[in-house]
Amino acid sequence: MDKRLIKRHKRQVARAKQRVKLSEPDVRTPEQLAAAREASRAVSSLRNDPHANFSRPSANPAEHAEDTPTKVDKGS
Repeated sequence: MDKRLIKRHKRQVARAKQRVKLSEPDVRTPEQLAAAREASRAVSSLRNDPHANFSRPSANPAEHAEDTPTKVDKGS
């Protein structure tokens, strides 16, 4: 490598080191960790349920049939 490429590489490495963000240590108590685990389990079970985002149909489908208006044929 010539000197120009070496200098460029050193600059790139130095900038990359500046951009690195170290993660902070987890300082939660064991009770808080357990509560967080329970909360994430509840959310993940909802994610795995394919019908979680939809309302359940009523037990009696006849209720909905009465609510819908009947179609009227228009004579041509």
